[in-house]
Amino acid sequence: MALTTKQYMYASMGLAFAGAVMAISSSASSILGLFGGIFAGLGGIGAVLFFKYGYLVVPFITQRAKIVMVTDTGYEIPPSQDVIIKKVGHEYYASAFLAIRIFESATERSDEQNVAYNKYFERAISNMRYPVKICYLLYAEDVGEKRKMIETRKAEAQLRLAREKDKSDPDVLKMEKFEREISMWDSQLQRLIKGVRPMAVLAYAMTSSPGISKEAAVATLRAQVRELKVLLQNSLNVQVDQLAADEMKRCFEWEYAFPSGPKELEEALI
Repeated sequence: MALTTKQYMYASMGLAFAGAVMAISSSASSILGLFGGIFAGLGGIGAVLFFKYGYLVVPFITQRAKIVMVTDTGYEIPPSQDVIIKKVGHEYYASAFLAIRIFESATERSDEQNVAYNKYFERAISNMRYPVKICYLLYAEDVGEKRKMIETRKAEAQLRLAREKDKSDPDVLKMEKFEREISMWDSQLQRLIKGVRPMAVLAYAMTSSPGISKEAAVATLRAQVRELKVLLQNSLNVQVDQLAADEMKRCFEWEYAFPSGPKELEEALI
């Protein structure tokens, strides 16, 4: 069974707790207390890292240790933890998942803009030369919590934009991205103020590629992912990021069973 980010975090918390117990109970032994303090510090730092940056830390560990994970259903996750591989017959199939971050909803656009948007979407689909699945998961959110989250994210985006503007050589593309994000959060906030019930949208794309070997399947898949990211970003005015570690595994699990309600969905996201 593959270890998840949460399990790594809990293991680090256990190490921190054990180290703290050793440090407290070792008044007669300075060496034991020293080791206890070291374990407690390392465990505490590890728990924070896995909690906040697990999607970066776990792939880093598996790549360095060359850990290959195999699921109960026969799917293989290589050390990079950004693709999933399975052998079918004499061929290997590699799959990847991409998060689609939507900055503008259909209700916020005019009829003419929606018509143009649909045309761009059809053009993007017609230009795809390989299988792609695009999934949208919608669920109702708590108004109070949603407003707090929007205000926090908007403030964070404004801070990032201000920092980028203060640089001697600001990145224009980053500034445009931050401005779109601020506009998105502001639009959502205005809708909440008007009494519109908030609906969360989780969107992701999945694409697969065959190959006569694992390496061939993964190499072709990575080229598809690069092309798909550019295609979706340019056609739909969205931000597309390839998922890895627990985020990728979560989307893979959703291919078989979506969470049955908002509570289950929120628990899956934490």
